[in-house]
Amino acid sequence: MTISPIRIGVLGAAAIVPAALTDPARSTPEVEVVAIAARDPQRAQAFARRHHIPRVHPTYNDLLADPNIDAIYNPLPNGLHAEWTIRALKAGKHVLCEKPFASNARQAEEMAKVAAETGLVLSEAFAYRYHPLTTRVKEILAKGEIGAVQHIEAKFCFLLPSPNNIRFQYELAGGALMDSGCYPVSLIRFIAEAEPTVVGARTKTVSPQVDSQMSADLSFADGRSAHLTCDMLSPKLFQSQLRVRGEAGTLTVINPYHPHWFHWLTVRGRAGSHIEHVRGGNVYALQLRAFAQAIRGETKLNTDPADAVRNMRVIDAIYEKAGLQPRGI
Repeated sequence: MTISPIRIGVLGAAAIVPAALTDPARSTPEVEVVAIAARDPQRAQAFARRHHIPRVHPTYNDLLADPNIDAIYNPLPNGLHAEWTIRALKAGKHVLCEKPFASNARQAEEMAKVAAETGLVLSEAFAYRYHPLTTRVKEILAKGEIGAVQHIEAKFCFLLPSPNNIRFQYELAGGALMDSGCYPVSLIRFIAEAEPTVVGARTKTVSPQVDSQMSADLSFADGRSAHLTCDMLSPKLFQSQLRVRGEAGTLTVINPYHPHWFHWLTVRGRAGSHIEHVRGGNVYALQLRAFAQAIRGETKLNTDPADAVRNMRVIDAIYEKAGLQPRGI
């Protein structure tokens, strides 16, 4: 029996759409990108032609009203995630919402509430969680190869020398912690399988309330600790790393968030040292497949609204420790 693909509509012609949706969808028979809408209809038309999207709607509301769409991909600016995700859910559409999930935890809780009320699938787009590398890391830790985990460090830093970029606008819920730092927050929580307390945070700002760099110290109830660093004006072009220190060794991953580009997994533990490269497909294709399977009731996602709410709570707490306002306040 042939199963019809999940038909996806796109809210906005964001720069991430080709890499995260249209390109991987071509190799993912479980989904089909069928429509798009953008604030600028001409831009939407040009984007649709370039990326082979068959239908263009004049407005976001028209897209949500399309009965031939099953799900919505929401890559809008951070500050618009909550509003349009909630509208999509109320229109009867499943939603794959780009990270960070919302502007703050309160918005995330409202999104989770509407998803529960509608019974629809809502997922935050942390695609790295669907790559076998992430599974392998947790397997190594569970086997005790580096002993009991004591400390987790995660960083995601890059250079974005564009002060007018929307990712530096407070009104659109911008800031380094929101844009790049949400990844280390998510990864630390996923590795620890627990929720941290924010002990302290330090920041550099490019304008009032907008962080270009953030670092934070975290603690867990069982005595483990963690540290995260994010920077969108990094002196180094690109830094993406996970380091886990155990009582008997260390585990290090270079590029844990986009491992399909490249990655190195190094373990120094009880059985000596070794380096691994974990085979796996494009993380965005893996994410789309999991999203479609969740819609069909075949699997449950670990990027569900409950997880997204917890991630936003940590982000809010880091901002508060750093002396900045949570976004959207």
